[in-house]
This record gives sequence, structure tokens and C-alpha cells, in this order.
Amino acid sequence: MRQHVERRLAAILAADVAGYSKLMAADEEGTLTSLKAHRRALSDPKIKQHHGRIFKTTGDGVLAEFPSVVDAVRCALEIQRGMAARNAKISPDRRIEFRVGINIGDVIQDGGDVFGDGVNVAARLEGIAPRGGICISRQVLDLIEGKISLPCRELGRQNLKNIARPIEVFRVDIDDGRPLAAQVLAKSDLKQEVRYCNAPDGVRLAYAKVGSGPPLVRSAHWMGHLEYDWELPVFRYRLLELAKSFTLFRYDARGNGLSDWDVGDISFDAWVSDMETVVNAAGLDRFPLIGFSQGCAVSIAYAAKYPDRVSHLVLYGGFATGFNKRSNTTAADHERWAAMKTLMKLGWGSDDATFRQLFTSQMMPTATREQADAFNEMQRLSASPECAVRYLETVGEFDVRHLLPQVRAPTLVMHVRDDARVPIALGREMAASIANARFVALPGKNHVLLEQDPGGAQFFNELKNFVSGSG
Repeated sequence: MRQHVERRLAAILAADVAGYSKLMAADEEGTLTSLKAHRRALSDPKIKQHHGRIFKTTGDGVLAEFPSVVDAVRCALEIQRGMAARNAKISPDRRIEFRVGINIGDVIQDGGDVFGDGVNVAARLEGIAPRGGICISRQVLDLIEGKISLPCRELGRQNLKNIARPIEVFRVDIDDGRPLAAQVLAKSDLKQEVRYCNAPDGVRLAYAKVGSGPPLVRSAHWMGHLEYDWELPVFRYRLLELAKSFTLFRYDARGNGLSDWDVGDISFDAWVSDMETVVNAAGLDRFPLIGFSQGCAVSIAYAAKYPDRVSHLVLYGGFATGFNKRSNTTAADHERWAAMKTLMKLGWGSDDATFRQLFTSQMMPTATREQADAFNEMQRLSASPECAVRYLETVGEFDVRHLLPQVRAPTLVMHVRDDARVPIALGREMAASIANARFVALPGKNHVLLEQDPGGAQFFNELKNFVSGSG
């Protein structure tokens, strides 16, 4: 006879220490002492104060249940704000910083332990939360609405490891009444509007409008996030420059950012179709189009298909053929490619940024430590490991060489001379096959242009002059 199991609804708080392995490797005794002190003085008393119960501890984390989701969220806020104060005078490389995930769901108690979907989802939300941050599920947000004044940003529907269904995730902004993106924009008298539209296959796509002036559409690229982009110095200055002169329209590609993560089709044709969907939803008839990196091939396909809609085409850091379509790709290259995909599946979502740093070091070899760390974290938060692998596979199969002669729009191709990620020769080859395309080589080494790069100012001047007709 099957034993009766008692089920109940509970709010689950999951917390762990960001970068714990690295902290332990640098100072094992000091890290353990600090963690115990923080728990004794702050986190454990806060959990008890808000009627919570710790039912499991690990080396660096805790799982706690609360009868009220409001209590769980208030507890998390007080812990994270308290930790920020306790860390204020501590060197960043020695700080104990918690990541917290909160979910509400059906659980089963077995002795003192708690199991179930509510626990599993909370643990996965904690895994994608930023340092010192909190991620909550849609169910949590719905239940605290009107009870806690809590600014949140939508992270989209995300595929969490070993969770059968996609989860709508929100990140709590604990420092200010507005998200950091809104604070950055307000300083420049700008406001971003995020909207949604549906692709023909039902995938929900997020797009944004910001700035004033004539429209400019920017393609999606490797990893992006309509909100997080503003928080990263490596992206922020480019977006601000474009928004000063144009009404900038951009979107998150399917599978990452605020667009749906749970997608069946990630392909070149789907990306081109998504650009069509976004442009139509935005109500744009004729506009200049700018492609970045992998977005160049998508932009080329769109421009060839809709010659009457693209007034000017700007391509930066692009290529017409992906890795697997290039004649100089060797057997050893393919072996490294396969190994890289395996490592991505295992390490992309890890706290340890060592693997993501391989991409970062190619995309921005002269970045400062702060810029590299921010980009590493951006890649982790923007897409799942599975999606990152599928992106890499799709980009590897790009081949738009047959479309280059079909482009009719005036075209400007720009490429950094010593680009470590995409060799300049690929940019030159692309420009050579587009009728009357103008090619500009920019000084520098970074595939992702940084604010300090010598080619940054030239890039914006060339773009603005070209689009306005004076270039």
C-alpha cells in the first residue's frame, strides 16, 4: 500500500555565495570565518525573524522555507542590503556576496528536509541571480504585488536546468526605486520603451525603442539583453551615442535576453524572420539598418529581401561565412570546435567565468578587468548553456555569399584592423562582393568596441555621416 504523503504550499528561499570556490582557493580559513560570521550576525537571525526555517545547509549555501512569500522576500531584501553594508569596506576580491532565488510551490516534508518543485525552482533561480541580487518567479511577483514596493525587471521566460517547463523570471532591484538601466537613461534625458511581438512560430520577441531623431534599426548579436546592456560600460556608451542621434530600435534574439528562451527553432532563417517581425511590429517602412558581428549576415539577408525598406546598410565586424563554411578551416580546427561546444555545455552557466573568459579575451583583448568581468557576467545571464551552444552551431553554418551581390542599399562596412575574433580579411571579402560598398578599417584590436578604443569615435562619425548622406 502506498504511503500517504503530506503536501503543502511553501515559499522557498535558496541562497549561496557567488564565486565561493575562488574565494576558498585564495583564503580557505578566512573565507570560512567570514561566512560563519555573516550567517551568525545577519542571515540566520533574519530568516528566524521573518518566520523562516532553514532545512538544509551546504558548504556555502542555505535552503529555507517560509509560510508567507511576503516574509521570504522581505527577509531576502534585508539580508542583501545588510550584506552590502557589511561589505562596503572590504576589498571586492574578498567579499562574501550572496545570490538569492525565491519561489513558491508544492513541497513534501520528509523528516526535517523539504523536497519538491518549489525547492528545485528556487535553487535554479538562485543560480542565475547576480552577485548581491535576488531572482524571483512570476508566482512570487504576483503574490507580493501591492504588499511590497519592489522594483523588478523582467528577465523573460528561461529554461532552468532540470526544470521541465520554462519559468518567468524577474530580478529584484534592491538599491534604488528604479532599475539601474532607468537611472542611466535618466541622466541622459532618455527613456527606453520595451515592447513585445510574436514571431510566426509563436516565439515572443522583445524589442526596445530609445532616443530621438530618424529611426535606426540594430540587429541582435551574440549575447544581448535590452535591460542589462545599459548596465555594462562596454555596451552603454555605444547605445548612448546612437540614441543621441537616432531613434534606436533593437531587439533580443530568440533564446536570450527578454525574448523567449524556450524555443524550438534557432536558425539563420528564423533570425531573418524575427527581424521582419520586429520591424513590422515597430511600424517602420524605410530605415537605415546596422548589423553587428553575427548580425551582419542577418542584416544582409534582410536588405537583399527588402531593398525598398533599407535606406542604408552599415556592417561592423561581420562575416559572410561561418566557421564551418570557410575553406581554410582544418581538421584540427573542427576538433577544437567540438571540444569548445562540450565545454560550453558544462561551464557556461558556472560561477567560474574561466570558460566564458575565452570568448571575452577574443572579443575584447585590451579590456580592463572590470570590463571583462562585466561582459563575462552578461554572457552568463543572457542565455542558457544550451542556447549558447545552439547559437555557436548556427553561426558556424552561416553562408550569405550568394546574397551579397543582391544588396542594393548604399553600404558601409567597418572592421577593426587587428580584430582577434573575426579577422579583418572576412570583412574585406564581404565588402568586395557588395556593389559600391565602402570599406573602413578602424584602429584597434577589440571585436567589441570599447569606450577607450582609438576607433570608437571614428566608428560613430563614419556611421552618422554615412546615414545622413554626407559620408
